[in-house]
Order: sequence, then C-alpha cells, then structure tokens
Amino acid sequence: MKRALSIYQYLGPALLAPASFLLWRREYAGDWKPFAAAWLVPVLWAYIVPGIGTNRLKVWEFDTRLRLGRFRPHHGFVFGSATAVLAWLVHTGRAHDLLAVARNALVMSSVLGFWNLLYEVKALQSGILRVYNQPWAEGKPEAVVALDYAPWFFGDFGAVYGAGIGAIEWLEARGSLSGPVFALAFGLMLVLSLGLPSAGNMLQSRRRHGHWGTHPVEKKCPSA
Repeated sequence: MKRALSIYQYLGPALLAPASFLLWRREYAGDWKPFAAAWLVPVLWAYIVPGIGTNRLKVWEFDTRLRLGRFRPHHGFVFGSATAVLAWLVHTGRAHDLLAVARNALVMSSVLGFWNLLYEVKALQSGILRVYNQPWAEGKPEAVVALDYAPWFFGDFGAVYGAGIGAIEWLEARGSLSGPVFALAFGLMLVLSLGLPSAGNMLQSRRRHGHWGTHPVEKKCPSA
C-alpha cells in the first residue's frame, strides 16, 4: 500500500491537475470566476491547512522522500486535483437558487468527507502519514485516529466548498457577480473553508479529550 500511495502522490496530480483544470474550464465555458472557485480553492486549502498542521503545530507529519520539514511540497495538488475531479463528477449544473446552493454543500460534504476519510485511513496504515492526536497516543487503530479529525476537516471543507461554488453560481445567475463581489465571495469562501473545519475539530477535541488538539499528544506508554 505504501508503494502504491508513494507512486500516486506524484502520478495522481500529474494526471488529475490538468484533467480537473480542463474539466472545470469546460464546465463553465471559460468563465473564470466560478472556475477559480472550483479549481483553485482546494489547492490553496491543501497548502495552508496541512502546512500549518505539519510544520507549525506538528500534529501531522508526512513520511515521504520529498519534504519541506514535515510537509510534502506538492500536497496542494495531491489533494486539490483529486478534490476538483470528485467535485466535478457530482456537480450536476449551475445553482440558480438557494436550495441548489444547500444541495451543493450537502453533496460535497458527503462525497469529500467519505473519500478523504478512506484515503486518510490508508495513508496512516501505510505509514506515509502520521497524526499525533489523542487516539494515536492511546494506541488506537488507524481508522480511529482518522475518525478523530478527518470528518471535521474534510466534511466541513466540503460543505463550505460546495456552498461557495453554488453561491458564486447563484450570484452570477442573478447578474450580481461583479469583480468586487467575486473577490469578496472568493475570499469569504477561502476564509470559511480554512476556519470552520479547524474550529470544529478543535471544539470536538476539547469536548472529547479535554484539549484543543493543536499540539502533538505524547503516548502514555513510550513502548506502545
């Protein structure tokens, strides 16, 4: 499994980044505003959040040959390209009302939450990823380690991402997506996608484990 994931981390984005770029560009017929939201936000998110989690907070660590500290420098495209393809696959058309915006949020949250949870479990099992959270410190299986954070980060990101795409489409359908409005919507989408998943994970960690989950947790038994 580690060999397969090691190959995928390079081959996946090499294939999926240009594919997702072309798919979303075609989806919006070259309209750069919704395209930027759909294609660029996952890439930015996957550089900022894991970058902080690895090199700043040191809660996560990648065990790969190519690294900057604890972070793999191509991770934004590993996650971002796959996310953009998954999002394109479940995107059924432009949102023209708020119900469609809500549907986008629900679908993206479910799809991205499920597939990224599965990936995290496999990455932890293979050793390509290490997460020093409370379940890890207690010697719990990799699935339990992943379930402690993945639904919050990826499910919440999917909800904000889906709602953001839908909101930008809805604004454009109403003729309200001027340059300044788009800049505000894009910025808000990015900020919320960064802040809400992180806040949700911190709150659940505080409630369940008695700490915010923003520092690596030491194993109670070093030999475990």
